[in-house]
Amino acid sequence: MSLHEKILLAPTDGAYMAAALALGRRNMGRTAPNPAVGALVVKDGVIVARGYTAEGGRPHAETIALAAAGAEARGATLYVTLEPCSHHGRTPPCVDAIIAAGIARVVTAIEDPDPRVAGRGHALLREAGIEVVVGPEKAAARCDHLGHILRVTKHRPMVTLKLAQTADGYAAGAAHDPRLHITGPIADAFTHVQRSLHDAIMVGSGTARDDDPLMTVRLPGLDGAKRLRVVLDRRLTLSARSRLAATARETPLLVIVGEDVSEDAARAFMEATGADVARIPTLDGRLDLLAALRLLADRGITRVFSEGGPLVAESLLSAGFADEVIIHTGFKPLGRPGRPALTPAAGAALEGRYRMIESRMLGADQMTRYARMD
Repeated sequence: MSLHEKILLAPTDGAYMAAALALGRRNMGRTAPNPAVGALVVKDGVIVARGYTAEGGRPHAETIALAAAGAEARGATLYVTLEPCSHHGRTPPCVDAIIAAGIARVVTAIEDPDPRVAGRGHALLREAGIEVVVGPEKAAARCDHLGHILRVTKHRPMVTLKLAQTADGYAAGAAHDPRLHITGPIADAFTHVQRSLHDAIMVGSGTARDDDPLMTVRLPGLDGAKRLRVVLDRRLTLSARSRLAATARETPLLVIVGEDVSEDAARAFMEATGADVARIPTLDGRLDLLAALRLLADRGITRVFSEGGPLVAESLLSAGFADEVIIHTGFKPLGRPGRPALTPAAGAALEGRYRMIESRMLGADQMTRYARMD
């Protein structure tokens, strides 16, 4: 933030921006490929209108808020969590709508790194005589918009890695050991909320085979929240009778396989299940994880919730692709040999590259969150 912007900062700017961020989160996980932006129109200390990015990414938060404000927008302040767009896409630029509405002051949390914007939106507003302030709640805004930021700068979505472990550190029993249910109902509900806040839910083939999950959002009021389900399956081993495949015509399923899986096999699986199959390169006998993430970015995915188990967790942590890590620790130990939730390599990566940002109890289970240190 420049000295000029610090001088222009009003005492209430941070509070209004925090409110705009909370508003933008209402459709988080539903706006891909666009970020989930929030906007408030404030005049004479009163919020006269608000808006947040609609499902599918259109309309944008600013245009919704300005339309709701009508004539009250003239001379008002617009709070928006990300720099307004300045390029023509499927809709006209938000900058044009802001200028036409007669907004006197625009406060944004962060600049949009999208090369089509990247400061141009702010510049056009200033050229039109609108006061522009950038910076309130910038850390929170960067967190909320990280998926968009990484997609336009690194060509990949942001990834939240979730793991569940027993009190003695195991994700599952040994081979042929009965499947574990580690966490209680409160932690399970938290996981469903996290699923709803992401565009896609991802697992590895081992988890898909051993747990036979549905990977859907199952909470009251969110039954219609259908997220893309992604299985990393090098050899296309997912059974057509699995719950994932059997429900592919109801809830979208993408199976990412190696290039050596034949087109005939991929086509047969798609015809039998209604799922989509995509082939990508392999690296050292495994799927190229960066190629998989870039494939998802190319499909408009900005936020991925990975529940892929220890092997996928190791790959994500070791490569630094897990931007946030959520570990749920149950209160009961396994009490016998099993599969560790964190392999030695994953544990070393977590300790060396990540910092703990939250730890709290969800019923009887402990939830700990980590963020990658850039």
